[in-house]
Amino acid sequence: MKTFARCDNANRSEEKLLRYRVGQRIVHAILAASFLMLLFSGLMVLWQPLALWVRAVAPDLSPGVLHRIGAVLFMCVPILYLLVDRCGARQLLIESFSYDRDDIEWLKRAWRYFLGHAVGMPPQGRLNAGQKLHHAGVVIFSATVVFSGLALWFGKGALGPTELALAATIHSLSMLVLTVLLVGHLYFTFVYKALSAMTTGYVPKEEALIEHPKWVEEL
Repeated sequence: MKTFARCDNANRSEEKLLRYRVGQRIVHAILAASFLMLLFSGLMVLWQPLALWVRAVAPDLSPGVLHRIGAVLFMCVPILYLLVDRCGARQLLIESFSYDRDDIEWLKRAWRYFLGHAVGMPPQGRLNAGQKLHHAGVVIFSATVVFSGLALWFGKGALGPTELALAATIHSLSMLVLTVLLVGHLYFTFVYKALSAMTTGYVPKEEALIEHPKWVEEL
């Protein structure tokens, strides 16, 4: 999408391209840390063996306090993203819900990418179709986690048992979906050795030409 070409830093060389700016990497780190806090503290409430183990190792650690701290950080992520990189946040949101014919063809062959074969896939932009679906899922289910969580946090006394039970169900199912998305994200990070892209911000130009040729062409 050439509309967002100005969002991409021109800092690049013959061998590497800047894919993630500093602000994006900071937001990603806070999102990951806050989600893991929510997941870990939530599992402590739902799975008694984990709670007993944590109490034995760290008796002063309160899952409720940890969950609330994680929740506040999690809710601050989109605000922080807008503050540090408004153009990038808008770009990510729009691209995550925008699909063209190449994206549809990519999804038809997604099994090849899943097995580690990026060569020969339909040409993609800054995000491939799988990444778009992943980000769209994160946006949607993060919203349901937040709203259902707020209902559970502040709705006691105002909401009846049925409404609270519904909010708890939505909250748990949304966290389950986000956890599945996290596992998939980690899988592809491992398969395509993509961790360095988030730690340094750069990707090899040769790999970008294979996986995101339309993005490279726009730079």
